[in-house]
Amino acid sequence: RRSSDLWCVGGEPGAAGRERSGSARGDCLPPESERGDSYLGERSIMAEPDYIDSDNPDLIKPKKMVNPVKISRNHQDLHRELLMNQKLGIAPQNKPELQKVMEKRKRDQVVKQHKEEDAQKKKSDLEIELQKRQQKLEQLEFEKHRTEEERENAPEFVKMKGNLRRTNQEAAEVYDS
Repeated sequence: RRSSDLWCVGGEPGAAGRERSGSARGDCLPPESERGDSYLGERSIMAEPDYIDSDNPDLIKPKKMVNPVKISRNHQDLHRELLMNQKLGIAPQNKPELQKVMEKRKRDQVVKQHKEEDAQKKKSDLEIELQKRQQKLEQLEFEKHRTEEERENAPEFVKMKGNLRRTNQEAAEVYDS
């Protein structure tokens, strides 16, 4: 190799002749086209473990530990649901279902109350007058119904007395005419 073909730590080609704080070989790298598997083998960052090279059957080789949480069916279902929600853009719900239902019911109640208040404020004079008449009619109907119930529940002697009074009045009218 020529020294001009090496790339040094400073990034300048041909700077292999200039020494910095290390050897020229450690600071300078060959171009990528000349790098091969042999170069990676020489400059490997991680050291290989000793137990891989030895074929000693007495040694116990380590195995990856199984996480019981990750293999559980509930965890897998939850993970799948979270991934689908993330794809769809839905935020995860942290509130219990009962709390969500109660909040929705409260919101609906407040909205309904506001609508009723707005409807009360927007009533015209005609609607107010019609409402008053309707209340009067309902009151009269209620009183009529109550008097009928009182007659039906009255004792027998009161009913007979009423019948006698009525017949006496009818008889008096017949004699007067």
